[in-house]
Amino acid sequence: MTLILFNKPFNVLCQFTPEANGPERQTLKDFVDVPGVYPAGRLDTDSEGLLLLTDDGRLQARIADPRFKMPKTYLAQVEGEPDEAALDALRRGVTLKDGRTLPAEVKRIDDPALWPRDPPVRFRKTVADCWISLTIREGKNRQVRRMTAAVGHPTLRLVRWAIGEWTLEGVQPGEWREIG
Repeated sequence: MTLILFNKPFNVLCQFTPEANGPERQTLKDFVDVPGVYPAGRLDTDSEGLLLLTDDGRLQARIADPRFKMPKTYLAQVEGEPDEAALDALRRGVTLKDGRTLPAEVKRIDDPALWPRDPPVRFRKTVADCWISLTIREGKNRQVRRMTAAVGHPTLRLVRWAIGEWTLEGVQPGEWREIG
C-alpha cells in the first residue's frame, strides 16, 4: 500500500489529466510521479493544502466517503472578524442550498505561519480579515467556503491542514512525502 501526503498549491487541478476544454493549468502529474496512486477526495483548484493519494481502494474510500466522517481541518482566512454568534452558527451547522451541514469545530486563531500564496490574496485596507480553524466531518462541494459565506464572512484563502491524523507539518507547497 502506498500513501502520499501532498501539499497541493493554489491553482492546481486535483487530477492527473488536464481538463479537455478548460484553461491550461498544472495537474497532479506535474508534481507526483508515482504510478497507480489516486487522490482520496478532492480539493478545489482555488484551495491549497493536504491531499492524500493512495493506491489502496479501501483506504481511499475510508478517507473520502462521508459515511466514515473522517475529520478534515482547514485554516481559513475570512473577510471580517466573526463574532461568537457567527462561530456558534458554524458549531451548530448551517443551512446551505443542498441541506444542513453537520456541526463543525471552529475557533479563531492567530495568523498561521504559512507559505506565501501565489498570487497573493487581495489586501484591502478598509476590510479587516482574520483566520479561523474549522474541522468538518463531511465533504459537500465547496463546503467550508459556503459555510463561512453563510455566516457573513466569505473565505479569502483556504488551506486544508489535516485529514484525520495526517497533517501538512513539514511539507511545503508542491512537495510530497510517502508515509505508507
